Amino acid sequence: MRADSDEGGSGEGGAVVGRTAGTGAGASPEGGAPPGRRIPGWAVLAVCCLAQFMVVLDISIVNVALPSMQTDLGMTASGLQWVVNAYTIAFAGLLLFGGRAADLFGRRRVFVAGLALFTLASLGGGFARTEAQLIVARAVQGLGGAVLAPATLTLLMTSFAEGRERTRALGAWGATAASGGALGAIVGGALTEVANWRWVLFVNVPIGVALLVAARLVLVESRGQLSRLRDLDIPGTVTVTGGLVLSVYVIVRTESSSWTSPVTLGMLAGAVVLLAAFVAVEVTTPAPLVPLSVFRYPGLAAANSVAAFLGAAMFTIFFFLTLFLQQVQGYSPLRAGVAMLPMPLMIIVASRIVTRMIGRLGPRPIIVFGLVSGTAGLLWMSTITRDGSYWVHVFGPVLIVGLGVGSIMVAMVAAATAGVPMRLAGLASGLINTSRQIGAAIGLAAVSTIATRHTDGRLRHGAARLDALASGYSLGLFIGGCVLAVGILAALLLPRVRRPEPEPPLGATEKTASGASDDEDQALAEI
Repeated sequence: MRADSDEGGSGEGGAVVGRTAGTGAGASPEGGAPPGRRIPGWAVLAVCCLAQFMVVLDISIVNVALPSMQTDLGMTASGLQWVVNAYTIAFAGLLLFGGRAADLFGRRRVFVAGLALFTLASLGGGFARTEAQLIVARAVQGLGGAVLAPATLTLLMTSFAEGRERTRALGAWGATAASGGALGAIVGGALTEVANWRWVLFVNVPIGVALLVAARLVLVESRGQLSRLRDLDIPGTVTVTGGLVLSVYVIVRTESSSWTSPVTLGMLAGAVVLLAAFVAVEVTTPAPLVPLSVFRYPGLAAANSVAAFLGAAMFTIFFFLTLFLQQVQGYSPLRAGVAMLPMPLMIIVASRIVTRMIGRLGPRPIIVFGLVSGTAGLLWMSTITRDGSYWVHVFGPVLIVGLGVGSIMVAMVAAATAGVPMRLAGLASGLINTSRQIGAAIGLAAVSTIATRHTDGRLRHGAARLDALASGYSLGLFIGGCVLAVGILAALLLPRVRRPEPEPPLGATEKTASGASDDEDQALAEI
């Protein structure tokens, strides 16, 4: 593998904002903006953020539509969970490959491929006539998202100069990523009520087509690092994906079989073997999917741990709160979505504030504050009851959770990518996305299993159905709050950062994104 093909120079996988397209080492004559034309920074940012918004939106947009899907397709309770998990498992399992593919094959090429696959899968899911067809379509959507999502972050990192410009771009990306999941509830509710549940999938088609056209006009191709097909780490991809998928499946199937059953123990052992094999492959292969040396960047491991806890907690909110509002409180899909609107609004506000503060404070105190706020909001939300008040048990908590999540997202990405060289940008972005989605998939599977068993137990003891449901949803939210609280310990392991140098005077020449990361040792010293 030509490890040096993406270092140095001025292209770094995309046009650095303010430069002309086609002039950098990463530019390619095969696509992108015409040579000699300046690429507006806002155009690159808009394409990347809208693509990320679409991917994240589809993680939660189906939650509000689940009851309608169940009625229309005659789905089982486990089938409903798999509509969510099929997407998140495929997404989480292949994000590492998607991030590495962006570095190896070229960021724009991978962006377009992932976007096309995601759009076609959305179209197929909208036309699904059976439970199995819908679940398969969601899994293919997850595959497309796994290829697309890391490319959006990598394109931003390689298109904006390190410093204030990149911080602002990451702030917009972080707000988009965080609010997309929360806005999925209101978008899904509106589409389900005004049209039907199929439009929560069809809505991606016109957006995807528009983004494909925009990507062709705005994004500049980078040189891939892949010189031979065998440089692609297929064994690593297969083992890590298989291990992650099997891990989640083991947790999900405990709804119908115990942890001590031979089948469950056998699958669990298989998952451990696959993940151990992945580590062995990465140590020995000359072109690893995840070079283990990347974890010498001190912020990466801790930030990924925070991402996993955050993903688990956020998914408990999207899943349990939307079901509580509709199945216990009797809200329509649209009203349930509107009820959750304060969360994405607060996420956007918090992200804007954090973008201005992170240069002075560094990521660690902001992440700790966000985790404390999110934990408090979730624990408050877990006091929901069948006869609870929206203004007391939902409105206040979602505001506090939104404040916490908006604070965490921007700072978490900044901590994870600080000092990481551009040749590993796709890997770093894939890791942070992978950790969040793995946490979401495993967390939702485990917590929903516990909550379902609790609800079934209450029903067996004679509790009214609505009381039993509310109790199960409350327990799920409480566990989510406890999981997020554990993330505080991980955040304390983040390295401190030195105060930034004074801003250069207006008109001073800024460093390009590639120049800011040529020397890895210097980058480490500046964390």
